[in-house]
Parts: sequence; structure tokens; C-alpha cells
Amino acid sequence: METDSDATAPAMKNIFGGRTVKVIPFQHASTSSSQQQQPSATLVARWGAKLRAMTALEWMELFLPCSRWIRTYRWREYLQVDLMSGLTVGVMLVPQAMSYAKLAGLHPIYGLYSGFVPIFIYALFGSSRQLAIGPVALVSLLVSNVLSNIVEPSNELYTELAILLALMVGILECLMGLLRLGWLIRFISHSVISGFTTASAISIALSQAKYFLGYDIARSSEIIPLIRSIIAGFGEFSWPPFVMGSIFLAVLLLMKHLGKSKKCLRWLRAAGPLTAVVLGTTFVKLFHPSSISVVGEIPQGLPKFSIPSGFQHVKSLLSTAALITGVAILESVGIAKALAAKNGYELDSNQELFGLGVANICGSFFSSYPITGSFSRSAVNHESGAKTGLSGITMGIIMGCALLFMTPLFSQIPQCALAAIVISAVMGLVDYEEALFLWRIDKKDFLLWTITCITTLVLGIEIGVIVGVGFSLAFVIHESANPHIAVLGRLPGTTVYRNILQYPEAYTYNGIVVVRIDAPIYFANISYIKDRLREYEHNLSGTVNRGPDVGRIYFVILEMSPVTYIDSSAVQALKDLHQEYNSRGIQIAVANPNQEVHRLLSRSGLIDLIGKEWCFVRVHDAVQVCLQHVQHLNGKTPKVVDRTPRRQLSSLQNLWRHEGGGDSMVEPLLQQQEV
Repeated sequence: METDSDATAPAMKNIFGGRTVKVIPFQHASTSSSQQQQPSATLVARWGAKLRAMTALEWMELFLPCSRWIRTYRWREYLQVDLMSGLTVGVMLVPQAMSYAKLAGLHPIYGLYSGFVPIFIYALFGSSRQLAIGPVALVSLLVSNVLSNIVEPSNELYTELAILLALMVGILECLMGLLRLGWLIRFISHSVISGFTTASAISIALSQAKYFLGYDIARSSEIIPLIRSIIAGFGEFSWPPFVMGSIFLAVLLLMKHLGKSKKCLRWLRAAGPLTAVVLGTTFVKLFHPSSISVVGEIPQGLPKFSIPSGFQHVKSLLSTAALITGVAILESVGIAKALAAKNGYELDSNQELFGLGVANICGSFFSSYPITGSFSRSAVNHESGAKTGLSGITMGIIMGCALLFMTPLFSQIPQCALAAIVISAVMGLVDYEEALFLWRIDKKDFLLWTITCITTLVLGIEIGVIVGVGFSLAFVIHESANPHIAVLGRLPGTTVYRNILQYPEAYTYNGIVVVRIDAPIYFANISYIKDRLREYEHNLSGTVNRGPDVGRIYFVILEMSPVTYIDSSAVQALKDLHQEYNSRGIQIAVANPNQEVHRLLSRSGLIDLIGKEWCFVRVHDAVQVCLQHVQHLNGKTPKVVDRTPRRQLSSLQNLWRHEGGGDSMVEPLLQQQEV
């Protein structure tokens, strides 16, 4: 292990050419087999110790996260707000669930089923206390997009495959949660997510246009076929559904705006969908307009237990199941973590993913199609003051009451009212403000947003996601393979070394180049690093140098404190670089590697090859020793020439000079006989 301050180890003095150099001794890590421990073995041991130390209560909290809030439930403080928030969101969920089922190409009853059993299961196994799950617009569009390519929505197989998809999504979510693979989704840039959701929102809104226009249009997630179909059928345009749908949409948007802008009216946001349904149903009941299509008969009663079928189509559904799982991680887990932070409790994203998976699996046995967390309903739940999962249980009870007693009333709901609910919900997903922000801040991320959005609109959701994720990964790989590397110079009056581009006043020494590598070193970036080191060897123009003019570089100091990891390919490349430098009379020095990096360099023999005396705790120690050698190369210790511009002395420096400190050209923090 290395030490990093003068106070933690005695200074070692090297006397070279009549000058004294103080160097903190570098403590080399032991490479004996008895002290080596594989990282995997350490991880397993840690996990084993953690599991053995868990109490029965902690095991119960692991498998039933709801026990955390049940044990600490404050009845007087939480009960009323939980019941009211659950009632509010439940009233919002009923019409939204039917609308999203229609978007998915399913009968509205399956939206109600999807908002029933999964909610109760999630209340037990989910770790978020404010997340409102159920059918959502984006997942519904994905279901419609893939299933319509396999079978017609009117076919019974279409419904069976949607239910099977819920089972597959649940299994994938559970596996990713158990294997703790939620981190994989971090490689998808936020720009990709924003561009994808924006394009999907536009596609969803256009797909609902048929209920406003009064005629059928093509079922597609691509914008060109949708627009072509809308234009081709314009001769069948009907005014009544267009006027009614536009009025409902205006009412919904107005209520949403008032609910967001005024705290005392926030209940309007949740009441919007119910208001549209009630107004539409009342109008149809009173006037019976023939040009307004309605939902039709909806079965009454709770869903029955049944095993999903259609397993012969699993292969064709696998990619969509993976995509929906990705959406669940991005949307649900992201919302859940944000709500947990606002409400002051910890949330494990992998456990949250497992809870969503269990909810989808159990829901598939009760005729549910894939569900996930809803941003709009979760926001309303949080704003309504929900404190625990009891609010979710209340939502489920509201949905159960709707299935048992209210379905006969739903038969007269106008289709355009449900379409208006969908359009008002997805309008918030059109994230043009993010695009403007990216344009101002980072053109590369704006390009990524634009590529993903346009590709999703023109070529469809699956291709859009693939292209967006592909470009996102390409940017990650490019940044990783081309890490930031800085040449360091010494700040005047200090022993601190910083990037000479960031601090122009920093100076370097002739014959010595100090390089900081700001990334792990591995097979993908070692070639780039070697090329940059060769460039620095020959070209350091624009820097202010001190010390004897020796004509070329004799020492390359690698500042390795930012290097968190190094692999075998990089070690071999550094060995080759050492041989190359050695043939030209250049010595490598290593400064401040961390314990793991130093241990690997030692085991590989690179430290012995370079020389243990060329490992240093600080960059300044390395520079002092190298400068002594550079001066010795000229055959004597020459006078150090200061080529930096004379700078104004501080009050402390003036005092030091006035009291006999010596030549003002010598750094005041160092003794005159030390560098």
C-alpha cells in the first residue's frame, strides 16, 4: 500500500550532484500468494458473511418489502392520506386502463383486469410506496405493434399472446432482479430514452386519430403509413366524433394544467379522465348519436384464474418482452427511485424489478397484459400525499368495485373520449424542451436524440430502439477507447501539478513529461494511450519550461491516481512501451498507483522491469529525482534557468524576501538547495 503525505512516512533523502532531494518512500505491495486474494473470492466471502448475519426480520423484509412499512405504520398520520390518494388514483386508473387496452388492440375489459390483480401483488412485493402500476401507453403501443404483425386483433389468439407476453416480461424482470442485472440499462443514454419516448408519443397520438376522424386508419408505429392512411381516408371524415373528441381533449388539458399550476386544484388532474368519461356517457345516453362509436358491452365480474397459452409463439415475442422489460427498468425503476428520494427511504432497484416481475407473472394468470409503473399516476399519487403501499391496495379495491358493479355503465362510453384520454396522457411525453436543452449544452447528445426520434418515427419502434441503443453504445465505446489524457505542469509556488491546458501558468521541466491518464487502462484504449505518449515525447509546444535545455525527453512520468483498473493486455503493451523507450534512452516512472493497480503491475513483473526505485508516492517526488538525473546528463549541475514570466509577488513572498529569503527567482515553498 502506498502513502500519500509527508506526515505518514519519514522522508528519504537522495543526494545527487551535491543537491538533496527529499522523497517519500513508496511501500510496495506484497506479491506473495498468501496475501493475494481473488476479487471474486472476496465478493463471495462478503456476500456469505452478509447472509449469515441477516436476522429473521431482515429475511422477511427481503422477500416481503411491504413488511417494512407495515411494521412502522402510523395509523393516525398515514391512514387518511393513503385512502384519499388511493381513491384519487383509482378513479383516474379506471378510464385510463380501458383507453390503454384499446391502444393495445385489446378489449377494454383486459385493461381493467390488468389494473386489478397486479396492483395487489405489487403492494406486497414492490419496494416503492408511491409507485402506481398498471397499463401504460408506451407498453400498450409495443404490444399492439408486435402482435398485429402476427395475428389480427379480432382473433382470439391476439388476446392470448398479449397475456403470454405479460408472463414472459415478468420472468425476465424477475431474472434480472435476482441476478442484479439492472445496471445493464445504464448504458442507454438519457438522450436515447427522451428521443424514443417523444417519437412513441407522436405515434400513439396519431394512432388514436381514427376515433376523432370517424374512419379506420392503418395500424402501424411508423409515421409515414399513418399519415398516408389518414390522408387517403379523409373523404370519410365525420364531424360529430371530431368535435366531441376535441372538446374532451380541451377539457382534459385544461384540467391537467390547472391541477399542475394550482396546488388547491390538484384534484382536477386526477379527475380529468373520469370527467371525460362521465360527460361522454351522459351525452350518448341522452341523444343516442349514430355517428359516435361506443365501447360496447363489457363483461361484469372479477377475472378468473387461467394458465397462459400460445407458447409456440414465444420465440417471436422474445424481443418485445426484452424491450418492455427495458422500458420497465427505465420508467418504473427511475420513477420509484426519484419518489423514494423525495420521501426519505432507501430503494433497491433490483428488488423493485423483482417486485414488478412477480406482479406481471401473477397478473398473467388472471388475464392481464404487461404492466409497469405509470409516470402520471405515480405523480398524482405522490402529490396526493401517499405514504405507504396501502394507497396501492386502495386502487386495487376501486378497480375491483368497478369490475363487480360498474361495467354495465361503461358500455356507452364514446370511443373518442377514451382516445382523448390517451392523447392527453402522451402529450406530456413529447419532450421538445429536452431537445432544446441538449442543443444548447451538448451537440453530440442532441444528435443522439434526433437520430433516435427520427428513426423511431420513420422505421418503427423496434428499429428505432436498436439504432438509438447502438449509437448510445458506440458513443460509450468511443469515449472509453479515447480517454482524456493530460500533460501536467507545476503550479508556481507549490508542489501541485495540474493540466497545463487548464492552468496556463503551470510550467514543465526540460527533459521530463508528466502525463495523467484519466481512465482505466485496458485492451480497448491502450493503443490510443501509447500513441498519445509518443506525441507528447516529440511535441509539447506552447508550454513554459524550466531546467537545463537537454534537447529531448529523457523521462516520462505516469500519474496513475485516476487509473482504477488495468488489464493484462494493457500490462503487456506497457512492457512493450518500456522496451521501446529503453532503446531510445527514456525512463518510465510511475506515480501514485492505487493498491489494486500496483499489485497487478507487481505480479506481472512490470514494476521490476521499470525498477522499484521508479515508483513514487507523489508526482513531485518523481519530478525531483528525474530532474536530478536530467541535470547529471549534462555532466555537471548547471544553473537552473527560469523562463517563466516574472509574476507579482504575494504579501507572504515579499515578507519572505525582505527577511533574507534569498533570490526571488527561487520558489518560496522550497529550500534553495532543493528542487
